[in-house]
Amino acid sequence: MNLALLLGITFFLFIFAYRFYARFLGKVFGENPSRLTPAYTQTDGIDYIPTKPHILFAHHFSAVAGAGPILGPTMALLYGALPAWLWIILGGVFLGAVHDFSALFVSIRERGRSIAEVARTTLGNTGFNLYITFILIMVGLVTSSFLIASATSLTSMWPLEKLGLTPAQTFLKTVTLPDGTIMGRIGGIASTSVLIITLCSPILGYLLYKRNLSVKIAYPLATVICVLSVIAGFYYPVTLDLNQWMLFLSIYVLFAAAVPVWMILQPRDFINVQILYAGILLLIISLIRSGFSGITLQAPLMNIHQGMERLGALWPMLFVTIACGAISGFHGLVASGTTSKQIKNETQAKTIGYLGMLGESTLGVCVTLAVAAGLSFSDYQSIVWPTDPGARSNPILGFSLGAANIFYRGLGIPIPIGVIFGILLVEGFVITTLDVAVRLNRYLMEELWRILLREPPKWLMHPWFNAGIAVFVMWFIAYKNAFNAVWPIFGAANQLLAALSLIAVSIWFYRAGRKTRYTLIPAFFIIVTTIASLGVLLQNYWKSKNWILITADALLLLLSIGVILAALRSLRRPAARPLEPADGPAGKPPLSKCC
Repeated sequence: MNLALLLGITFFLFIFAYRFYARFLGKVFGENPSRLTPAYTQTDGIDYIPTKPHILFAHHFSAVAGAGPILGPTMALLYGALPAWLWIILGGVFLGAVHDFSALFVSIRERGRSIAEVARTTLGNTGFNLYITFILIMVGLVTSSFLIASATSLTSMWPLEKLGLTPAQTFLKTVTLPDGTIMGRIGGIASTSVLIITLCSPILGYLLYKRNLSVKIAYPLATVICVLSVIAGFYYPVTLDLNQWMLFLSIYVLFAAAVPVWMILQPRDFINVQILYAGILLLIISLIRSGFSGITLQAPLMNIHQGMERLGALWPMLFVTIACGAISGFHGLVASGTTSKQIKNETQAKTIGYLGMLGESTLGVCVTLAVAAGLSFSDYQSIVWPTDPGARSNPILGFSLGAANIFYRGLGIPIPIGVIFGILLVEGFVITTLDVAVRLNRYLMEELWRILLREPPKWLMHPWFNAGIAVFVMWFIAYKNAFNAVWPIFGAANQLLAALSLIAVSIWFYRAGRKTRYTLIPAFFIIVTTIASLGVLLQNYWKSKNWILITADALLLLLSIGVILAALRSLRRPAARPLEPADGPAGKPPLSKCC
């Protein structure tokens, strides 16, 4: 099937959904353009800041569009291109975008409170405590799966012959396997780039936040750092092994999660975003040009039998393997954590929430098409679903090779450069997700101690202590498991979190006298799907005696059942307070010099 046709259908359906369904949902939710948002009623210049829509959209999208919509579709392509493509579109339109929009809207009406605090309002203290514990486990799984994927990609190698290079080339450092195959060390170049960008981040952070460096200078400087880091990688590739990389990345994330955000987290993301946006733009343009030149899919449209052999039944396993590209509970944490505090008008929630999710789904479709068209299916299987003993799944390399071939066919970019750029693109997403998620886990650990102890000691609330716990859990799960074992349970937990968030906002809408079917039906479908997938995974983990993932799976099941029971009980109780806050009156927003 032609790439341009599939991409054209995708764009049409997403534009149609945003134009009509999102507007309909806005009316159902009761959006009011004259109602002041928390950014105005609670302006503090720190968290609550009225922000221009295009700036806020960029912040929100870069925070939610992590490595999930790249890794998930790459893994799920084993079922065939058509099931993956359909689920991303339908899931994005009717589930993921509805979840993001509703979570953002309710958080705005709840004075910018997080979705966890909304759960406290709608589900009570017991439901809130279960919710916090559930998020802790989910974030531990997401960080461990991304740690494995990141470390594996940084050790990537691929035969020179398949990269279009001869043994005499000096472009890549090489290693010769016992069978005589000459492999190019692709990951070593990306490794050097990652190290240089990380080391430069505190310097840029100091210049930006302590010396007030102009943004006009900061953007070119960040671009120069990106380019020079890649050039340095060609001359001095870093070649650590898998376990060494996992340890190094864990130490880095520990520092990034505990020190002030201006020192590492924000400047590193500022540098990385140059690669991320350029990569997405190149991918879309390359797919369109490749499609018009007649490039078709190499992967089968349907490959359900083989997918069932490796992953399990199409339902529920396809639906949780493509986690973030269709629906993601992590998005609700972002939407209610920062976005709701900066939005200037309620009517912008459908653009930032609904359209932002469709943007991530678009990335998921582009990844599916790039891997399906740019990589032979036999190579795809050997990289992403290897059968050789000791071989590790490397979906980042699979995506990078597929994208590199599309870059070459669409824009003429040499394949070796395209592969390296693809790895850097995903590494930027992965490291950003690790930074944010471990810091989030640190906050949640502190909240957990407050729940368990009325007056927790200072050492128990120390950032380094809680960041250390989060990092150790991440490293331990990653060290003991392969990526393709952890990813499905992360996908199930992430989507189950979205379902629980939809339950919380549905109860909010019910008590506010709104229709609930548009959030409750997606919640019901995802709950049934994810609980079924956790049951399948529990059987698989039991067969392999994987006690770490057995424990995580069982806890997720128990916690989800507990939240559901808390939701049913809460429907029989009157609301603890009015759900339409009195401090959000209609009126004209004050003049503001904010961004």
